[in-house]
Amino acid sequence: MRDFHLPGRSPVFAQNGLCATSHPLAAKVAVEMLEKGGNAVDAAIAGAVVLGICEPQMTGIGGDCFVLVKPAGGEEVIALNGSGRAPAGLSAEALRAEGHATMPLGHAHAVTVPGAIDAFCRLSQDHGRAGIAASLAPAIRYAEEGVPVAPRTAFDWAEAEQRLQGAARDYYLLDGKAPAPGQVFRAPGQAEVLRRIADQGRAGFYEGEVAEDMVSSLRALGGTHTLEDFAATECTYTTPISGTYKEIELVEHPPNGHGATAILMANILSHFDLAAMEPFGAQRAHIEAEAAKLAYDTRNRIIADADYTTRLAHMLAPETAAKLAALIDPARAMADPHKLSEAVHKDTIYITVVDKDRMVVSLIYSVFHSFGSGLATDKFGINFQNRGAGFTLEAGHPNEAAGGKRPMHTIIPGMLKKNGKVIMPFGVMGGAYQPNGHARFLTNVVDFGMHPQAAIDAPRSFSDAGDMKVERGYSDKVRAELAEMGHKVSIPGAPIGGAQAILIDHESGVLQGASDPRKDGCALGY
Repeated sequence: MRDFHLPGRSPVFAQNGLCATSHPLAAKVAVEMLEKGGNAVDAAIAGAVVLGICEPQMTGIGGDCFVLVKPAGGEEVIALNGSGRAPAGLSAEALRAEGHATMPLGHAHAVTVPGAIDAFCRLSQDHGRAGIAASLAPAIRYAEEGVPVAPRTAFDWAEAEQRLQGAARDYYLLDGKAPAPGQVFRAPGQAEVLRRIADQGRAGFYEGEVAEDMVSSLRALGGTHTLEDFAATECTYTTPISGTYKEIELVEHPPNGHGATAILMANILSHFDLAAMEPFGAQRAHIEAEAAKLAYDTRNRIIADADYTTRLAHMLAPETAAKLAALIDPARAMADPHKLSEAVHKDTIYITVVDKDRMVVSLIYSVFHSFGSGLATDKFGINFQNRGAGFTLEAGHPNEAAGGKRPMHTIIPGMLKKNGKVIMPFGVMGGAYQPNGHARFLTNVVDFGMHPQAAIDAPRSFSDAGDMKVERGYSDKVRAELAEMGHKVSIPGAPIGGAQAILIDHESGVLQGASDPRKDGCALGY
């Protein structure tokens, strides 16, 4: 129970259905879909696409998604990979010849084909009840009528204003500036695209005039994209991977997602008695930072497109975690791992929905960096992701950029299981932070007995590329102790990530929703 004398959030309790996400309008849309008879898949798609209008710097139809679904009536979790591939013409050798050492973030070369729309259409067809047109209807209305920009969204938008280029500045700035809180943002071009998807399915996006707009815009910006690249886009069902931390099973996506990093990090942390440490003291933050460095270094060597990832079993093996844990000095920080890609960002949305039949959806959807590549199409204003930044240009590396290949992805939806039952879908936004965030959330709940809302509210730290970011929720004393251990400590300008979760109480039948105060959103139920 939280201290009601202090600012904070109570969890949201409901019996029939619940959604937790980063914007109230999206949560409302999802719950309305449930109330009208739609299931969790219908509701999650509806809320996610609305988030592309409410938080366009975070996500949109030019992005990718990953989804975990537990259908009603069972406990098996299904994984759907909605990440797109690089255009066939992409060549790491050519980029190196042009003088690039890493993928160029704001160039068409970093734009992989958007995969989310194909995944939403497939998910709706295979597991939804209401149909894709019903799921897209709220976003069409909000794109046309507009959405007042929320405070956190406005903060992020202003931070990213200079990243927008060309047509994107026309579509995503108001009078040449990022909108202030309360200003209304409209996207009529996207409304038209969504209408075509509602009418034609995926063909309304990957073929015809919309695809032509995307391809012609990218080619004019120096990309190698073709209509064939878009027409060939296809999501993939995969088998989830998992690991166990003190009787709680952590379920993640396999590569090209980096959910294995979260599992490895939890495995490393299992070799330390976190529960005996101060939950927000320097010792726990230090051990977590060191475990993250080792887990991320392993990720950087192994994770790639599924067809190129050959050492996943080694990464998940208990003995690997044991050997890495033995490298951690409890009193001294080690150097950060070598950076192989540009996979650092903080711009993603996460939505989770549980319905009355206990179908569970954990969905994450992103354009990668804030406003992705900063590029948009000329006619419809579709903002392009820059997921290709997840590739490395290191010759011979399994994650080396190449045509038709999926890059290593940072967005990872999660679920927790206990005794074989799904007890909590959850997600932690924040780009590279996400595996660390999954491990922090998991250990907050398991080792310190926190309710999911308290686990989300709690302060965060993250050792990122040589910088130990420590939120203001930590004391100056902790920061000083971390600096004494050899960490280069800073207070980040923006909070670290965001999170949502739904705890399923199987005994009472009550759902408990949690949503991060670092964002504009909430949990809503009925």
